[in-house]
Amino acid sequence: MSATFSSSFSAIGTSISVVVTDESALTEATELVRGHVAALDSAASRFREDCELTRLNRSVGRPVEVSWLLFVIIDEALLAAERTDGLVSPTVGEALERCGYDRDFAGVDPCGPPLRLRYRPVPGWRRVRLDRSARTVTLPPGVRLDLGATAKAGCADRAALAASALTEAGVLVNLGGDLAVAGPPPEGGWVIRITDRTDAPPETPGVTVAVSAGGLATSGTAARRWARGDQVLHHIIDPATGVPALSCWRTVTVAAETCVAANMASTASVILGPAAPGWLAQQGLHARLLGEDGVAVPVGDWPADSLDVDSTERAA
Repeated sequence: MSATFSSSFSAIGTSISVVVTDESALTEATELVRGHVAALDSAASRFREDCELTRLNRSVGRPVEVSWLLFVIIDEALLAAERTDGLVSPTVGEALERCGYDRDFAGVDPCGPPLRLRYRPVPGWRRVRLDRSARTVTLPPGVRLDLGATAKAGCADRAALAASALTEAGVLVNLGGDLAVAGPPPEGGWVIRITDRTDAPPETPGVTVAVSAGGLATSGTAARRWARGDQVLHHIIDPATGVPALSCWRTVTVAAETCVAANMASTASVILGPAAPGWLAQQGLHARLLGEDGVAVPVGDWPADSLDVDSTERAA
């Protein structure tokens, strides 16, 4: 397997890594990725007062002209909602706030007083209006957007493509578990270790796979959890109920043609629960679903042997 060269940094509340096939490309690729991440944070963070998304969420009922980047991010989120029949919806912002996820996750109190959750569907994503010619977004009353399900994945896709085009090297960008690759892969593919948490130490049980193109995303309920009274909550909201999804899956990892496509499928699968393997198979996707009981289920061409700890197989 050919050598690769990597760097890492922290931003947007997560760990970020950049890996390249040419050592001379690493600095340039890393700086480009930093720029993409900073632009994402400025456009689409739900927690920054000076963010475009914050201003949009306060401008309910009237068209708001937004930057090209935020328009693309919202467009990707609505496409995810369409392709998943509303399972992955950007209109869960208010529901997340009601559940206690109302600030950067590092500031969310891990334990708090009991919370009385109201079960009600989130506003429909079809009510969000985009005007492509004017580049405006209109949010109806009762809608606050949260773009966490797709924005980071889209950023990984764009950053990997841009870094590879700039440096002519193979590039892997990993934004906290949302991973995209572009350009010529190293011999044997990009080797990726999958665990419940992106900040897990090397000795943590997990699986290792190799990918050569596209994107890989892992969604789950293991990492971003907090408690309110005796209720353990997490960040994946079921739009049908407006509360954290009751899922049988601890994590779901999906390989797809892009990181956005992989992320929308992995998030939808957590919400779908037992129906997820069949749904993923219908989509022609390759995936690994890890149950709360520790049993892993492969879908598509995800090889069964890769479910063994420390094995390495091709996932895409």
